[in-house]
Amino acid sequence: MSEIVLGANQYGKAETRVVRIVRDTARHEIRDLNVSTALRGDFAAAHTHGDQSQVLPTDTQKNTAFAYAKEVGVASPEAYAVALGGRLLDATPAARQARVAVEEYAWDRIPVGGAGHDHAFVRRGGEVRTVVVTVDGRGDDRRVRVVSGLQDLVVLKTTGSEFRGFLKDEYTTLPETHDRILATSLTVRWRHDVTTPEQVAHLDADASYAAVRALLLETFATTYSRALQETLHAMGRAVLEAHAGLAEIRFSAPNKHHFLVDLAPFGLENPGEVFVAADRPYGLIEAVVTRSDASDAGDTWLGTPGFL
Repeated sequence: MSEIVLGANQYGKAETRVVRIVRDTARHEIRDLNVSTALRGDFAAAHTHGDQSQVLPTDTQKNTAFAYAKEVGVASPEAYAVALGGRLLDATPAARQARVAVEEYAWDRIPVGGAGHDHAFVRRGGEVRTVVVTVDGRGDDRRVRVVSGLQDLVVLKTTGSEFRGFLKDEYTTLPETHDRILATSLTVRWRHDVTTPEQVAHLDADASYAAVRALLLETFATTYSRALQETLHAMGRAVLEAHAGLAEIRFSAPNKHHFLVDLAPFGLENPGEVFVAADRPYGLIEAVVTRSDASDAGDTWLGTPGFL
C-alpha cells in the first residue's frame, strides 16, 4: 500500500506594511514597502506532530521586517530583502532557505514653488516595483538570488500593431486587422546574475530599475508589432543586450482588447476612432527571454505565480 507523506511546504508572514522614513536632514526620504517572508526547510514535525520547537513564529518574522528597516535601512528593496532573508535564515536552524518578496509603492514630492517639497508627498499611480529574493546557506557558503521587476504597468499604442495570418478553424470569428490598438498591463521580472550578498551590496538597484523600466517603455513604443508575443520578445532582447548583469527576463501580459464599435446603425462611419475596452475574457501572453549561458536559477521562481 502507498504511504501518506508530507510534501513541499513553507510558512511565513505575508504583506507586512513597512514604511521607512529617513529624517536625518530637513529633506526627508520615504520607502513604502509591502513585505512577505517565507521559510523553507525541515518543518515536518510541526505538520505531523504539532511540534513547534523549530518554528520561528511568523510574528517574529514581522517584527524582524520592522527592526531591519531601522537597523540596516532600505538603501534599495533588493539590499533590504537580502539582509532580512539572511537574518531569518540565521535565526532558524531548521530552515534551508528564506524567501523575501517586496512590493514598493512610489511617492513623489509635492511641487511647491517649482520644487519638490522637503516632507510632503503624493502617492504615484501606475505600476508597483517588485523584488523577490531567495537566500540559501550560512556563513561563507551563503548564496542569494535576486529578481527585480514591476507589475501593473499599463501601456497602450494607438497604431503600429496588427494581427493577421493566424490559424483558423470552424469556430474562428476574429477578423484579421492591419491596424489595431495594442494595450496590456505588464508584469515583468528580471533576474540579476549575482550570487552573494556582497555582489548585491555593490548593485545600484534603483538605477538599474529605472533604466530597465525606461527601456521596456521605449521598446514598446518604437517596435512595430505583428503580435504581442513579438513585442515582448523585442523588449526582453533589448533589456538583456543593454544590461550584461541580467541573466533572464520574464513577462506576463494580458492583452487588454479594444474592439471597434459598429456605428453604422447611427449613420456614422468609424475609421478606427471609437472602441469599446473589454476587460474580460482576455488573451494572456507569457514569455521568458534568457541568455543561452544564463546561470542556474535554482529555486528562484518557486512560489512566484503567473510565470512559466
